[in-house]
Amino acid sequence: MKKKRSSWEIIRDILLVIQRRGPHVKPTHILSKSNLSHQMLTLYLGDLQHRGLLVEEQQDEGKRTYSLTEKGFLYLRDAEKVSAFMESYGIEEK
Repeated sequence: MKKKRSSWEIIRDILLVIQRRGPHVKPTHILSKSNLSHQMLTLYLGDLQHRGLLVEEQQDEGKRTYSLTEKGFLYLRDAEKVSAFMESYGIEEK
């Protein structure tokens, strides 16, 4: 049985979805690929915007999309370093 993801792992997962699919990703795509409930995704997206890791944009047809900021890209780079560090010492994330 898998352990629950930590909040930093969830944040990393959301940002990775946006990075891989980007630059303008719809919330439904983020929802399905990050494996979160609508309520949890809404909370995390608001928090990530507040922290400056992503921005919400309105498209012409009124649809919302999300894009990474420079700070979001830096977070992902550093998260990979942390993961590599933990793995090098045999510390599992999950």
